Amino acid sequence: MNPHLYPRLLGDIGGTNARFAWQQAADRPIVDVASLPCAQHASIEQAIRHYLSTHSREAPRAGAIGIANPVTGDRVQMTNHHWSFSISGLRQSLGLAHLVVINDFTALALALPALPLSGLRQIGGGQAMARSPLAVLGPGTGLGVSGLLASGDAGWIPISGEGGHVTLAAADERDAAVIDILRRRFGHVSAERALSGPGLVNLRLACRELAGQPADERTPAQVLASARDGSDADSAAALDLFCGFLGGVAGNLALTLGAQGGVFLGGGIVPRMADELAASVFRERFESKGRFSGYLAAIPTFLIATGDSPALIGAGRALDETR
Repeated sequence: MNPHLYPRLLGDIGGTNARFAWQQAADRPIVDVASLPCAQHASIEQAIRHYLSTHSREAPRAGAIGIANPVTGDRVQMTNHHWSFSISGLRQSLGLAHLVVINDFTALALALPALPLSGLRQIGGGQAMARSPLAVLGPGTGLGVSGLLASGDAGWIPISGEGGHVTLAAADERDAAVIDILRRRFGHVSAERALSGPGLVNLRLACRELAGQPADERTPAQVLASARDGSDADSAAALDLFCGFLGGVAGNLALTLGAQGGVFLGGGIVPRMADELAASVFRERFESKGRFSGYLAAIPTFLIATGDSPALIGAGRALDETR
């Protein structure tokens, strides 16, 4: 490991929360993991400085950040938050020798080979094939999607893309009716319009419209809670739709990547609904692809249930590739 890349600041930034951590040296663990609400900080630099001050850390020598946004050049403008910054400008302002900024699900993909079995929960059947492509997706403020391809004897190559914005497909007439409602509201109905925190709210509002009920205001957390306790039929219907759509999108991703190494579910929402997902139509929809149902039945799906953000590990791996 390059000693010039330590101590390092690691970050995993979504549209709602920014998670930071510290690693002092290559042989030291990742510590001081903390989550900061993005809305409480005017900029990413302010959030970083707040983290360093709170944890009494000196200026790091290097940094690696996974962020919920496409990273296509020096300028980063978040899709689901107002933060905007120059990568080179942030590096200079923080006095870093190296700064790597990648998509947050690219970072999560890089972490997949390091995840312990104890941090995974398998949903359904199937068995992973060694050194086969891996796929990862996860609903949060948006819908993150990535993959990992084996390279050589031990290496891996991450896939950076914006798969959360693929067009959402219907599996039955109810799905189609919901998508029609979303299309009238948004025009293009991406997977993210249903499979995200705001998407869960969108699905509930669509269920209420189908039932002839007026729109009302609920947060994603309220929808999930009222679906669980049975106090709101529209929330329960929305959660059922959510799981079905997630299964369909995950199956499409597995087919696209040939992800016989497994499909992994992360993000900020799904780990909080593990039991509901396991009892839902998720796996049925994942496999329900006509002539390729048998192909998908052999592919395992895993819920990432580890505590701290594994994308921090992946961000560090991206930094290790710095030359």
